[in-house]
Amino acid sequence: MYKYKVLLEYDGTSYSGWQTQKNAKSIQGTLMDAARRLFGENVDIQGAGRTDAGVHALGQVAHLGTTRKMPVRKILEGMNDLLPSNINVLEVEVASPAFHARHHARLRSYLYAVSRKRTAFGKRYVWWVRDALDIEKMRSVCRAFQGFHDFQSFADRRMDKGASTMVKLDLVEIGEHGDLIVLRVVGSHFLWKMVRRMVGIIVEAGRGNLTLRDVKDILAHPSDLPSKYTAPPSGLFLERVYYEGDADKPVKPGWPFFARLSC
Repeated sequence: MYKYKVLLEYDGTSYSGWQTQKNAKSIQGTLMDAARRLFGENVDIQGAGRTDAGVHALGQVAHLGTTRKMPVRKILEGMNDLLPSNINVLEVEVASPAFHARHHARLRSYLYAVSRKRTAFGKRYVWWVRDALDIEKMRSVCRAFQGFHDFQSFADRRMDKGASTMVKLDLVEIGEHGDLIVLRVVGSHFLWKMVRRMVGIIVEAGRGNLTLRDVKDILAHPSDLPSKYTAPPSGLFLERVYYEGDADKPVKPGWPFFARLSC
């Protein structure tokens, strides 16, 4: 068995999410179809993060397992020739047969883009919020989320059945870039819809509808409020997956539009 580490980016707007599903178009399924045609056999492709429907990736990592050996350049070019334009393989490298994209990941970072201005071109990639937002209040809520907490109020219980809701967030920060407000969240793992519900609560605090004390109460006690304010998937990006030996500093996205999304 040969194994390859694949770095890719995608626009998740028209997909049901990363994970293969019956009667739905997924990122994983589309990749597996392309790889099957390239290698002439069924292949195993597993991702580091199971992004939800409509969520994008700037630096998703997957492993590809096959019985056929192939030069990495041929895999990169061959996959991109077979993939739709909204999925792009950035890098391919030979990996250890034991490498697992999800199990060996030590940190993941997500970006969320909020726009204070209506835009025709970026609508697929931002959440347009009409109301005035207090950035300093939002920053204080970001700081409250950092550290080790029980995020049961931010989990989707239908998807996270039996999973621990205790999560350590290494970093929650916010930056301003013209009309964009960009949040970055870094942690070892995330619960389903957790980041989008965090963003929704942060925005409500910025609107003046929630205080810092309210947010701390939501963290301390079970609450249905975060589900009510779940941010749309359009503004969420899996930014990067970190492995042993990787530097912790986030990588600046290459495409000019996304360069604006980096804090």
